[in-house]
Amino acid sequence: MPHTAERPVYVVGGGPGGLAAAYALRARGIRAVVLEKSDGVGASWRRHYDRLRLHTTRRLSALPGLPMPRRFGRWVSRDDVVRYLEKYAEHHRLEIVTGVEVSRIERSPDGTGWLLHATGGRRLTGAAVVVATGHNHTPRIPDWPGRDTYPGDFLHACRYRNAEPYAGRDVLVVGVGNTGAEIAVDLAEGGARRVRLAVRTAPHIVRRSTAGWAAQYTGVLVRRLPVRLVDALARPLARVSVPDLSAHGLPRPGTGLYSRVTEGAIPVQDVGLVDAVRRGRVEVVAAVDAFEDGEVVLADGSRVSPDTVIAATGYTRALEGLVGHLGVLDRRGRPVVHGARTPSGAPGLYFTGFTNPISGMFRELAIDARKIAKSIASHAGPEVSRLPG
Repeated sequence: MPHTAERPVYVVGGGPGGLAAAYALRARGIRAVVLEKSDGVGASWRRHYDRLRLHTTRRLSALPGLPMPRRFGRWVSRDDVVRYLEKYAEHHRLEIVTGVEVSRIERSPDGTGWLLHATGGRRLTGAAVVVATGHNHTPRIPDWPGRDTYPGDFLHACRYRNAEPYAGRDVLVVGVGNTGAEIAVDLAEGGARRVRLAVRTAPHIVRRSTAGWAAQYTGVLVRRLPVRLVDALARPLARVSVPDLSAHGLPRPGTGLYSRVTEGAIPVQDVGLVDAVRRGRVEVVAAVDAFEDGEVVLADGSRVSPDTVIAATGYTRALEGLVGHLGVLDRRGRPVVHGARTPSGAPGLYFTGFTNPISGMFRELAIDARKIAKSIASHAGPEVSRLPG
């Protein structure tokens, strides 16, 4: 079968990773088409809670080809991230098709590209595919016994916007990642009558910035160092910069900071949690084990009866239906490779945004975008659609 010159590279997902990849490809003269299931770019950022800011610096969070404006400040707000992504797409004249959800990716019948099954029965053939559907794709709620019959107010953290609806209420936040920690602080500062934070495993807590030195800078410096060395360096730093909260239910973790990162547990950046816990405005309690008789049963056997339960229990990548049949995911549903590398059995299939690096998500997305574009350009055959001029 002859090659066609009308096969673009399809980028699945219009978040920061997808937009960066599309620009990097365009900069190399390759036509990239972004397929976004929502009605605009940066959909996941639009859904985040109001007070959210990047925990990485503005300068190290810009995507390729467009700095973030200085007026955004050092720690960029959620709304400014959305504005930046909109401007990024406009500035680089990216080709974006909204309202199109890709449900399955498979090899094209002629074996020279990829076939995408999408909304409305669409069948799209691309020379290569970049999957950028995001780390925070589908809300994950543990299968707690009794959860389905719990009569109280229950929501996943993806539905939380601000503390206003919870003023005067007793709220239990489940999960002490960055999202859970920040929502708990937001509730305490926003007038909730009582805020409890259910913790299964005590996290590493780091200051977002110490004497002007952002935690991200350290993350960048240690990114390639041996795990044991970083663990050893982090221990004395933690003792100096973060007070011992053991008496308040948050002991220092027994495992090393970077060891936990390699397992997928990013440190909690302190944006008020330490102070809120020390002052008793956020009470640390045991993990949730079950829901029973209208109460929440905790791992230590105690029971609580909050007005509202907010599950800050993370997300799943939900890649199984999309690419699970291709043998490109590990046992936890993560891509076996990312960035410029493609799976051995799936050449031309790339993944970006499915890790949670200590050096900053936006920074790594920018790096991956350039590497992916370089790889696609170096392997591009006559079937790859080129931009005019």
